[in-house]
Amino acid sequence: MGVAPPPPVGMAPAGSSGLQENVAGLLCYLLGWLTGIIFLLIDKRPFVRFHAAQSIVVFGALTIIRIILSFAFLGGGVIGFSLWGLLSTCVWLIGLVLWIVLMIMAYQGKTFEVPVAAPIARNIAGSVQV
Repeated sequence: MGVAPPPPVGMAPAGSSGLQENVAGLLCYLLGWLTGIIFLLIDKRPFVRFHAAQSIVVFGALTIIRIILSFAFLGGGVIGFSLWGLLSTCVWLIGLVLWIVLMIMAYQGKTFEVPVAAPIARNIAGSVQV
């Protein structure tokens, strides 16, 4: 009984990426849903898995929204193009703000839950087996 000894210097705990949790959490958001997928597959720590799943949900949804906007205003002429530009810029700015806030919060070891995305992310993080 007692506390398990820490892993030898230079070795990462089993089921982790070899990074500190807060750094791994930050990196989950670095390239949006792409790094989210990578960390969801390689790291088993709940904090990292939540941030990886939230990155996939948030930035995957923003990517899908931008694609839909592109197709919706494809043949809209000048007004359609202007409206697409405005909406696309708004989506981009929302993504930029979320990207910065989520990386900062993860690095600080905090869990910032994006409304609507967080419950989905918790479900994904708990159900995907590595």
